Amino acid sequence: MNAIKETRFKLPGQTAFYKGKVRDVYSVGDKLVVVASDRISAFDVVLPKAIPYKGQVLNQIAAKFLAATRDIVPNWLLEVPDPNVTIGKKCIAQPVEMVIRGYLAGHAWREYSAGKRTLCGVSLPEGLKENDKLPQPIITPTTKASEGHDEDISREEILKRGLVTREDYEKMEAYTQALFKKGTEMAAARGLILVDTKYEFGKFGNEIYLIDEVHTPDSSRYFYKDGYEERQKNGEKQKQLSKEFVRQWLIENGFQGKEGQSVPEMTDRIVESISNRYIELFEQVTGEKFIKANPESIEKRIEENILNVLKG
Repeated sequence: MNAIKETRFKLPGQTAFYKGKVRDVYSVGDKLVVVASDRISAFDVVLPKAIPYKGQVLNQIAAKFLAATRDIVPNWLLEVPDPNVTIGKKCIAQPVEMVIRGYLAGHAWREYSAGKRTLCGVSLPEGLKENDKLPQPIITPTTKASEGHDEDISREEILKRGLVTREDYEKMEAYTQALFKKGTEMAAARGLILVDTKYEFGKFGNEIYLIDEVHTPDSSRYFYKDGYEERQKNGEKQKQLSKEFVRQWLIENGFQGKEGQSVPEMTDRIVESISNRYIELFEQVTGEKFIKANPESIEKRIEENILNVLKG
């Protein structure tokens, strides 16, 4: 199965290149050309094998949700010239990510089960079980690390350290709540529960813009709505669509990104199963059939489609 692990283009007018965990980002004038590779990360570590079609899934889901939420907040998207590529406005990223949680799952549950009852300055009630719905959605920001682990941070600490101005932070909070509400409604229409997600914001001029991906399996967690209550009542694991299944596979095989731990072997069967789960999520979340892009000469196809737009 062909997959694209990285790109190293020399684009006309290119002034900078940045290789993120899963994206290759090219600066061209006041635009960013972002290639969604098939790299996959978990616990802030890029895993050794790329996942076929993962980049396409992320890029196309993000494009759909960016278009659907443009009435809530302006966003960076200008065009999608290739299944793996988004071209958008070059915004100055805010140094915090806005994580919002409607349910006690993933990292929040791991912290809660370790005895913590305050997360990012937000108090949590006693007696909650894994995957319980929270009394109301909570915002649990993280710092935006250029490398290594992002870290939980409270609203108070963000303002105290001057990471973001109070005016900008309050706008980001309001946008986060409104985006989560919209995402929750769109998920419910597809028989899904939007459990938690993260949003990244930047500034273009003096205006706050939504940047990066939105409501994708890398940035969000979804449960199937049907049977949720019964599974909670019986103490069963929730049927979910997210990258959490990758994290669980790693945890079961002794890896959580900690020093001295090794990534377990990624067999062809594991790689194919992860690819299939991403495609399943695309179809469940969007309600559309996933059309696989041509897997031959992926890098050449991407470069040609980018050049056609930049030269056009």
